[in-house]
Amino acid sequence: MNMSIMGINWLKGKEDKVLDKQGNHIIYDDRTGKPVNINKPLPKGATIGYGHLIKNGEDFRNGISEVKATELLRADIATAERAVQDNITVPLSQNQYDALVSLAYNIGAKNFADSTVVKYINNPKFHSSVYQNLESAWKAWNRSQGEISNGLINRRQCEWDMYNKFAV
Repeated sequence: MNMSIMGINWLKGKEDKVLDKQGNHIIYDDRTGKPVNINKPLPKGATIGYGHLIKNGEDFRNGISEVKATELLRADIATAERAVQDNITVPLSQNQYDALVSLAYNIGAKNFADSTVVKYINNPKFHSSVYQNLESAWKAWNRSQGEISNGLINRRQCEWDMYNKFAV
């Protein structure tokens, strides 16, 4: 499976982006959604495009086009897709797959692989002493840099609705 076009467009709508006056994507702080000063060291969580966390050696100080932002998104989605494919052992519908890819994209492949969400999905008889069900395990991923984020609370609800095929 691959994330659907509808899922990719949904994800684009959920990820922050910051554009300059020419419509190019510029670097922003993922936590605040505000542009960063490119003449200073980049903060933890420096991001460009649709949620692409800037890695050591990547230089986006001049911004990137929409085409490049979408290329980065698709490359990052591929990592999240592998996380879902490698860790989920039960059949999924397209909406469930898209919701799980969104979650893996947002929390990272390793966090996804180690999550209680994966345990609940793979084993309906699983029981956690921390999370009473899949929904509570899913919605627990609501922190950004250690702080509860209303944006992540809302995103988890939208993903949960997508997983359950409610209107999103």
